[in-house]
Amino acid sequence: MKTLPRRLAFAFLAGTVHLASAGEFDMSVDMRATSSTTFYVEGRIAGLGAVDLMVDTGSGYTTINEEMLAQLKSSGAVRYVKELRGRLANGSEIDVPVYAIEALSIGGGCWLKDVEAAVFPGSTRAILGLNVLQRTAPFIFSFEPPRLQLSHCTTTAEASSGDNPDLAAFAE
Repeated sequence: MKTLPRRLAFAFLAGTVHLASAGEFDMSVDMRATSSTTFYVEGRIAGLGAVDLMVDTGSGYTTINEEMLAQLKSSGAVRYVKELRGRLANGSEIDVPVYAIEALSIGGGCWLKDVEAAVFPGSTRAILGLNVLQRTAPFIFSFEPPRLQLSHCTTTAEASSGDNPDLAAFAE
């Protein structure tokens, strides 16, 4: 009698699990470890330029700071989306605006358009959060060697703005 529920559960789970094959990963991005638990990747944000992104799989959103937002607004590479109430690692809550960034690159080669980023006060570090990493799923976060294996990356496409040098990676 107990084996029937197990078989049903297994049948259900078998239909929901997707095993990634090596051919699914378009891009390999080296990470830089600054401690045993903190990893960074090189990034590029259209309208801003090069950024150092802390990879944080515990963060629901990618984040930028107010200084970055001011530069993005002046270049026209960002638009307001919504207000978000977020919970910080220390348990406190904060209301932050969310903006859509025209394009973001992970590691210089994996470009994603229309990326939402929460804006944190001051000059806090930029974070690469799950909302962006999920768009590259399936992905692998490897500790040894420190590396991200990403899927569904755009390496070339039509640039949405011909006068934005940060979107040169989209031009063929």
